[in-house]
Amino acid sequence: MFDNSGVAPLTSKAAQRAAPRRRTAPPAERRKQLIDATIRSVANRGLADTTIATVAREAGLSQGIINLHFKTKERLLTETLRYLADEYRNACHEAAARTEGSPEAGLTAMVELDFQRGICERNKLAVWFAFWGERRFRPTYRRICSERDRSYDDMVRVLCTQLCEHGGYPEVDPALVADGLSALTDGLWVSARPTSLPPNSTSATTSRPRSSHRRFRLRSNHQPATPSSRR
Repeated sequence: MFDNSGVAPLTSKAAQRAAPRRRTAPPAERRKQLIDATIRSVANRGLADTTIATVAREAGLSQGIINLHFKTKERLLTETLRYLADEYRNACHEAAARTEGSPEAGLTAMVELDFQRGICERNKLAVWFAFWGERRFRPTYRRICSERDRSYDDMVRVLCTQLCEHGGYPEVDPALVADGLSALTDGLWVSARPTSLPPNSTSATTSRPRSSHRRFRLRSNHQPATPSSRR
């Protein structure tokens, strides 16, 4: 249908695409928008092929806006990793707070957290694997990942310790159980990783999400001195 000018009006979807984005937005909102765009770019292209230009296209914003908020590509990538690590750590603390006083419920919540839609979704998994593949060569990436791992491991070990105390398992090593649980959930993340990662992210498919795998192997080689039967 045409209006009086003889020009067909835009459909609602076309109008949304044609409508210019707001020139101004609160800094926190703009940074979140750019980080979300970076996650999509890294998930589809990998770290090496993600550039200021690809992020700008994903966000529908100018490269100047990215330079204003993050200055460089490396800082943008670092802040994206930090955002994901903080998101995960905060979700862990919230899960623990909801189940305070019940280690059984706390451990269940921690396991379920790893597979919640907001945490375990295609783009975020692809980005985690991309960063894990690079952390050996990037001290900043390694530090952020290690901080996230320590926070998770500490919480799970506390819960395992409480569970052993409440359940009467004095012969069980809570740290070993916690490391085994971490290795299990990490393995499921590896199984759930996107089937088609960007070419320059393939090395990440064999990297360990957390260092608990190595600790678990080392510790499991030593048999406990106490009997394994439950008292």
